[in-house]
Amino acid sequence: MNGLFWLAPLAGFSALGFAVYFYRQMIKENEGNETMRMIASHVREGAMAYLKQQYKVVGLVFFVLAILLAILAYGFELQNHWVPFAFLTSGFFSGLAGFFGMKTATSASSRTAEAARHSLNKGLKVAFRSGAVMGLTVVGLALLDYSFWFYVLNHCLPGATEAEHMLLVTTTMVTFGIGASLQALFARVGGGIFTKAADVGADLVGKVEAGIPEDDPRNPATIADNVGDNVGDVAGMGADLYESYYGSILASASLGALAFFNQPELQWNAVLAPVLMGALGVFLSLIGIFCVRVGGNEGGKSILKALDRGINVAALCLVVVSYFLLQCLGLGAHIWGALVAGLITGIVIGKGSEYYTSAEYKPTKRIAEKAETGAGPVIIGGLGEGMASTMIPVFAVVIGMSCAFGFASHFQFSALNEGLYGIGLAAVGMLSTLGITLATDAYGPIADNAGGNAEMSGLPPKVRQRTDALDAIGNTTAATGKGFAIGSAALTALALVASYVQELKLGLIRIGKDVIEVNGTLCNTSDVSLVQLMHFFEIHLLNPKVLMGMFVGSMLAFVFCGMTMNAVGRAAAKMVDEVRRQFKEIKGILSGKAKPDYSRCVRISTESAQKEMLLPALMTIAFPFLVGICLGVPGVVGMLAGTLSCGFVLAIFMANSGGAWDNAKKYIEEGHFGGKGSEAHKAAVIGDTVGDPFKDTSGPSLNILLKLMTIASIIGASVTLVFQF
Repeated sequence: MNGLFWLAPLAGFSALGFAVYFYRQMIKENEGNETMRMIASHVREGAMAYLKQQYKVVGLVFFVLAILLAILAYGFELQNHWVPFAFLTSGFFSGLAGFFGMKTATSASSRTAEAARHSLNKGLKVAFRSGAVMGLTVVGLALLDYSFWFYVLNHCLPGATEAEHMLLVTTTMVTFGIGASLQALFARVGGGIFTKAADVGADLVGKVEAGIPEDDPRNPATIADNVGDNVGDVAGMGADLYESYYGSILASASLGALAFFNQPELQWNAVLAPVLMGALGVFLSLIGIFCVRVGGNEGGKSILKALDRGINVAALCLVVVSYFLLQCLGLGAHIWGALVAGLITGIVIGKGSEYYTSAEYKPTKRIAEKAETGAGPVIIGGLGEGMASTMIPVFAVVIGMSCAFGFASHFQFSALNEGLYGIGLAAVGMLSTLGITLATDAYGPIADNAGGNAEMSGLPPKVRQRTDALDAIGNTTAATGKGFAIGSAALTALALVASYVQELKLGLIRIGKDVIEVNGTLCNTSDVSLVQLMHFFEIHLLNPKVLMGMFVGSMLAFVFCGMTMNAVGRAAAKMVDEVRRQFKEIKGILSGKAKPDYSRCVRISTESAQKEMLLPALMTIAFPFLVGICLGVPGVVGMLAGTLSCGFVLAIFMANSGGAWDNAKKYIEEGHFGGKGSEAHKAAVIGDTVGDPFKDTSGPSLNILLKLMTIASIIGASVTLVFQF
């Protein structure tokens, strides 16, 4: 083992060590008065109860799928023998990352509210460093999981030559991402349904019908709403970005082994480069985290500037340090250019999301202005701005992908493998500083809960003003974080498609086709290139199976969103009925003389989420197998292309529309266009209820869909080949 390899587990343990340090620092903070502690305990108990129930359901699904994978691997010899075990470990660590993040967040909200009594800077510090626990836990666990399996496979798998051995190790490890992706999808969909059912129900009945403030303790759904922020936006997001980070390293390492197959002296370094980038990113993220602080100015701009400072310091340091690392590995400046292209692409996507979702800029202000004429124009405006917002990310990804491919391949399309490796490394570059970018994302739900705690505890208006400032920026950073995740998903999914084609080569060997005919010439299967495999399977646009697959893939993105949106709608309807029932039947709630039944609302969201999350997730796993059986390899590749192109644009649109609607509502609540309680405010609340499942359920789940379908296709490659031949 190269000595540099040990930098990865060292970084993993360092990340977890600092996560523990930040957690202990947060726990030492004052939790506030008795009312604040009581409210926090209700939220914490509800969140843990939900997560426990979700893990029971997910655990059962994982058990069944592990048996099916074992049958494929050991019964039919159609998959590698390691995948049933690694499937469980990656899923476990993905769930564990979300659990630790949520445990921290539920303990941090009341402490953030109490800290905001003293100053905005102290409130930001508590919330942000609590969010950093999530970011560091995600990267730490991912690096340790990767390091463990890489070490084991490097010593256990055979190989006729060192180059073949390394290609087999990395291609095998690509399949390990399915556990993390499936757990992330369950966490995102289930958590998203829970939180948005509660949020929509609380807003429609509480704000619009009863005219009471957000997070008012008289609203029966307010505890469920605060619980939802944690199970959806913290636990779900942690699992989501765990699989993004893990998957980008797996795909890039596999492509590195392929790109430098004929250069054994560089192949090992190319495989190491992605995980070493992640390791360096841990240390640089820590530097950025300690740079986040605000001065005397207590406005939203000062908070955003502080967060940007931390991200930019980490990113700039990564640009410099990665150059010397890649030179040391012998990969050259052209590979460094591909990595920097990915990093810049991520920043551009983030800035585009910030522009279209922040109340500091015109798009969100235009939506807020439309609220004066009613809810319809608000919804139309949000849809329009969200659609327009896709231009920046799409051009950023296209240009970034072109640059990454061009730099890595020396702008020669014949060097396809090197170009694809550059694209994979660009995705790693985009996520290398995830330790801090995820911290800026995870702090948002903490600030949101802190505001709810301040409202329900009756703290002075100044405290709520500070927590609202933190929360408004949290919506923007959340949209930025989703942009990073979706952008990296586009690059990683393309890299995984290349890995799928490579897996087909191993699949052909498994089913006994050691020799295939390519363009009239017999070739050893183990020696054919990716381009030759594409010719062998007739993967081109004139093949109707490819086009049929593209239609199916595009359709799946919309059907998936339709299923999750309808799930939120059904759950929200139950919540609305329950809140109305309590207002009607429990006398004295609105006068403050009677206590609402908070637990009933939590139970409604929990039951709905558990019931509704299964079908979308299982559909995502099933379709790659079904399309492979019906349309063969060309249909699967077409399906992946359709899902990738359509799903990426749809995800950006939904995330940005939802963020803009939310911040337009908050902009009005600050006193613009009539302020709280005005007709414009009620219209903006209705717009926000449409945006809630857009930005927190369907939109962020799509980036997981892109990668999960690709990895499921890789798992099912040999099954597809059996039916095709």
